[in-house]
Amino acid sequence: MIKDQIADLIKQAEQMQEKMKKIQEELIQTVVKGESGAGLVIVELSCKYEVRRVWIAPSLMTEEKEMIEDLVAAAINDATKKIEAIVQQKVGSITNGQDMGMGGMGAPGGFKLPL
Repeated sequence: MIKDQIADLIKQAEQMQEKMKKIQEELIQTVVKGESGAGLVIVELSCKYEVRRVWIAPSLMTEEKEMIEDLVAAAINDATKKIEAIVQQKVGSITNGQDMGMGGMGAPGGFKLPL
């Protein structure tokens, strides 16, 4: 009986590991847009936190440098929050057992998907 339970746990861990690998591959391809200034600045970040694109509205080019820098930083922060939500949702679906029919294997606090 204990042997069967251990075998089940090992099987569940292997399934979870496979699912995590698939999620990592999906996230590498995912690009998120962050905005600030009501769309005057848009950045695109990959879920590996690599900046893919920065767009600044031409009308901002007459503004002070510090204001533009603040808007770029805010857009990056917006995209970062979106990435964290996506990662949390995908990892949570595994650790809560939603995708695998498991009874829920809670992840340790502060768990983040390594990319």
